[in-house]
Amino acid sequence: MAISNTKKKNSSVDHQGVVYIKASFNNIIISIANQNGQVIAWSSAGKMKFKGSKKQTPYAAQIAAINCAKTAYERGMKKVKVYVKGPGKGRESAIRAINETGLAVLEIRDITPIPHGGCRPRKVRKK
Repeated sequence: MAISNTKKKNSSVDHQGVVYIKASFNNIIISIANQNGQVIAWSSAGKMKFKGSKKQTPYAAQIAAINCAKTAYERGMKKVKVYVKGPGKGRESAIRAINETGLAVLEIRDITPIPHGGCRPRKVRKK
């Protein structure tokens, strides 16, 4: 049995933090960070043993958010700002689940990237 010499990086937990919710069409990833940007806890629908099309459901997002928020709450976090990115289905249910676990949601912002002008159009087809 090999013994690893690497130490677990302990990041300091403040009372206030930031929650990043990335909701894609296939999965949802939730990570909670402190004010310095160091990740305190993270979870996803795939990590919670949801497979295939079940990962896209709001229920999977809720379970993943509860798991992540409980870990951060036990480490001492009380208030969070929520940043949501992506077009997935579980955005609202994840925010509600975070609020129900005891973390006070101070702010909700949508940071989904929006194209300004979009891609360059194709050349006109020759006749």
